[in-house]
Amino acid sequence: MKKIINPYINKKEYNCFGCSPNNPYGLKMEFYEDDDYIISEWQPDNLFQGYNNILHGGIQTTLIDEIASWVVQIKLKTSGLTSRIENKFIKPVYTNKGKITLKAYLKETKRRFAFIWVGLYDSEKKLCSEAIVTYFTYPKSIAKDKLNYPGYEKFFN
Repeated sequence: MKKIINPYINKKEYNCFGCSPNNPYGLKMEFYEDDDYIISEWQPDNLFQGYNNILHGGIQTTLIDEIASWVVQIKLKTSGLTSRIENKFIKPVYTNKGKITLKAYLKETKRRFAFIWVGLYDSEKKLCSEAIVTYFTYPKSIAKDKLNYPGYEKFFN
């Protein structure tokens, strides 16, 4: 498993709710590449609960959306925008029972759309949510010029 460097950290305007380590209200996600998968381990906090130690569904969806964007950046070497998230909540995710793991991979591409499968697992490695995230992707030149995509090489040493 290979750590992915967050190349946006030193950008002045960067304050992503999902992955900025400097956003005091954010999720502070970090990512790893493991063959076809992008993986993130994340420690839930009671600040993000919806009901009695259960992780809010909107936060689960945000975690899923964020890791899908990193799949696009790493596996397709470009950037884009979320077009659709089809989420299936299978079982509760508890905020007080340890780290959760997200695993995502590029399922397929059609024209400029990427379809990414994401699974969210609890601390016991049980699947709690899964989603197909549809991403509209941009050509690399537009991703770099308009979306500040830094280039694939910036994600690794």
